[in-house]
Amino acid sequence: MSDEIDSTVFVADEQHDVTVDLLRFSRLARLVLDSERVAPDVHVALVFVDEAAMAQLNERFLGNAGATDVLAFPIDDDVPESGRVPDRGGRGPGSASEATEPPVLLGDVYVCPVVAERNATQRSIALDAELALLVVHGLLHLLDYDHTEPEETEAMQGREREILAAFAEDEARS
Repeated sequence: MSDEIDSTVFVADEQHDVTVDLLRFSRLARLVLDSERVAPDVHVALVFVDEAAMAQLNERFLGNAGATDVLAFPIDDDVPESGRVPDRGGRGPGSASEATEPPVLLGDVYVCPVVAERNATQRSIALDAELALLVVHGLLHLLDYDHTEPEETEAMQGREREILAAFAEDEARS
């Protein structure tokens, strides 16, 4: 794993209540995108906010009162496939040296560490584990995963477990 924040994963800590390892969660976000075979030039934002900001987002966009742990807001509807596909353009031989299209913006994920901390305490797990789950959960929402139906919930939770296990293995090797 790199020690640099990925340039396609914008990570910001806009709260002061809980210490957040931005580099760690940037690497996790990149792992999610890579695991889901998202093109490497797709951009996402991962923002850690305080309870007041999360409550405002929750009410404004979902009509719900109070802060929640994670919110995901997709931006672009179509995420390009990773890799070069014949007859669909790309950056292979003979293509222009500069990209002609703006970057694809997948969306924004907002996480509230204070709510996550309460959840972690209730579930008797480490805060970092809860934050990691929320990061993965939010990013999977941007990639069209959902949990409104039981089979969707099972698929999403299974994918979360797989990605978190892979991340734990990567961290153990570092």
